[in-house]
Amino acid sequence: MVGRHSKEKQVGKLSEYTFVFPQKPEPKTWKQIVWDGRDSKFFGRTKQSWWYLFLFYGIYFIVLFSLFWACMECLFLTLSDRYPKYQCEDSLIGVNPGLGYRPMPDNVKAAAMVHFKQHNETEMDYWTSRLDSFLEPYQHSLNSHSDEGSNMMQCKFGEQVPEGKACIFDIDKLGPCSPLNRYGYNDSQPCIVLKLNRIYGWVPDYYDNVDELPENMPQDLVEYIKSVPKVERRQVWISCNGIYPADNEATGPFGYYPSRGIASYFYPYTNVKGYLSPLVGIQFVNPKRKRNIFVECRAWAKNIAYKGGSRLRMGSVMFSMMLD
Repeated sequence: MVGRHSKEKQVGKLSEYTFVFPQKPEPKTWKQIVWDGRDSKFFGRTKQSWWYLFLFYGIYFIVLFSLFWACMECLFLTLSDRYPKYQCEDSLIGVNPGLGYRPMPDNVKAAAMVHFKQHNETEMDYWTSRLDSFLEPYQHSLNSHSDEGSNMMQCKFGEQVPEGKACIFDIDKLGPCSPLNRYGYNDSQPCIVLKLNRIYGWVPDYYDNVDELPENMPQDLVEYIKSVPKVERRQVWISCNGIYPADNEATGPFGYYPSRGIASYFYPYTNVKGYLSPLVGIQFVNPKRKRNIFVECRAWAKNIAYKGGSRLRMGSVMFSMMLD
């Protein structure tokens, strides 16, 4: 009985409550949305609410920025402006330098073709101006008296390059492939300039022993190496030839300047200020006219892997030359 009586009293109390149903909010004008004087709210918040909001986000972004700054500082402690953190075998580039060439056209679709008409000044100027732009840093290096220039020195075979120094590459030694001779384009004997891509700390393993030359090395390069004094055989050798038999007939002889290789004193590359990659000028001495000649140039060293073909090429470069 007691339990029933207490339940009836609770029901009676609940029946006395009035339930307020949600009401449709009173529409506000734009002026009231910006500042509601009845509640002292600015854009729906009181001064205290805005202060708490700015305080929270201020602390949040300060902590977030501090964590980001600490992470970046820890990262930069492991890096150096002088050398990469991961080198040679540990790097993404690896230890097999690519071979590049200049000049290259603006048109990506024709990126492997050098085409011009004989005695057409406009077309020849297009190619020579691109080579001028590429070789401009070399010209500046020879005439520079800046701090970068002080790091550079003339080098010879058999001499040790001091630490912090780099060897000058004199573009005048490109001979017929130099800017002074307009790279041979005016004489219908055009030049292509080759360079090995830089890999920090990489040192070539040279073919400097004439008894250890590979069997697939071109015979003209073998004979050239044998004719070079022993002290000058420490070079990354360069050879060029037509890809197909018809191309070999059309290329004619090649001229190599300043030599058929890249000297050992340019290696290793250690990011010395003012360092410029050594070059080899390849001249078409007597190319056949009106023929699209496909040419492959290859770098030779024991630790340069070679792979031909149009895809995933290694240690070589392919381009075409057409002289109308």
